[in-house]
Amino acid sequence: MNHVDIVPMQLSHLEGVLNLGHRAYDVNAMPYTSWSLSSVAAHWDAQPEACWVAVDDEGLLGFVLGSLSYDEREDWGYLEWIALDERARGKGIASTLVERCCTALFAAGASRIITDVEAGNEASASMMRRNGFTEGVTVTLFTRPNPSHPAPPAAHPLRDPARTRLRRAARTANTP
Repeated sequence: MNHVDIVPMQLSHLEGVLNLGHRAYDVNAMPYTSWSLSSVAAHWDAQPEACWVAVDDEGLLGFVLGSLSYDEREDWGYLEWIALDERARGKGIASTLVERCCTALFAAGASRIITDVEAGNEASASMMRRNGFTEGVTVTLFTRPNPSHPAPPAAHPLRDPARTRLRRAARTANTP
């Protein structure tokens, strides 16, 4: 791997971020069902200074996307998306991306930063702990399908209520 640069996300990085996200996240499983162009755009529009990429001479190695407003808490930042290409893992790149994102969110007024890690993803959980995050509230999502009416495959992706609030906050912040 060549020299790595950590730079603010630009339009030229968009395709690489989308492609890496689709490789990194199982978009058929919660909480990743909302990974899309609009997911990236919502963060980039709302808080571009909290969106960073790692690149080398071969291209995009990783990204982090964060923004202010977590659920109803406008003073909390949300480090929502982070992914690394396999060739970049174990080199401290994710930690650098996390630090850049957190620095930007604190500078924008966040009193704390929230992130979530999928159960069983111990590598990501360990990386977050190394970067100053601690386990806070734990929530287990339980589901029970209706046995009388098996759900057909969804015609469209499920809506994430937190993402809906983030989009609404971004739109409100951008209106005069």
